[in-house]
Amino acid sequence: MELFGEITSERPLLVVALREEGEHLHGLGLPVLVTGAGKLRAAAATARILAHQRPSEVINLGTAAALKDGFEGIHVIGRAVQHDFDGEAIFELTGEHFGPPLELGDGPGLATGDRFVADSQLREQLSRLADLADMEGYAVAAVAQAVGVPVRLVKQVSDDGGDQAARDWSESIEACADELGAWVAREVA
Repeated sequence: MELFGEITSERPLLVVALREEGEHLHGLGLPVLVTGAGKLRAAAATARILAHQRPSEVINLGTAAALKDGFEGIHVIGRAVQHDFDGEAIFELTGEHFGPPLELGDGPGLATGDRFVADSQLREQLSRLADLADMEGYAVAAVAQAVGVPVRLVKQVSDDGGDQAARDWSESIEACADELGAWVAREVA
């Protein structure tokens, strides 16, 4: 976890998983939290910061796989689910719902899980749940909502989640980071 800049109640906190995703955010005068990859790191870092400091909102920025053909560019997420958490089985055992879908507004759905989607068969399965996939969004949103801080998830499509996704992500990360920085400059800063 790394925090760049100072958090104040008048400004949003920008949250990214990887330094590469936040490459073009540092010159915008907003605090940037780099959590590390995956739901656990994202949740722990976000919770640690929000336990002591309250930004005006949390904006999770990052890359995502398109689970459906035709999705490209930047999307503000409307609904987030966990694709690697069997909430129905836990409900059957306990009678309680843990990790329900998070309703965030209008926009496409995001499936978050601790697996980089780089498999055509997995992509097909997840496309029934959401439009995009990432590894941190749900966790960041769940923590922010739990402590009453407004949250937005903003995802730039980096790949199609298919068999070549890792190579495509590596080749597109610089351009994706540039697009995310431009979105923040236009929509937030």
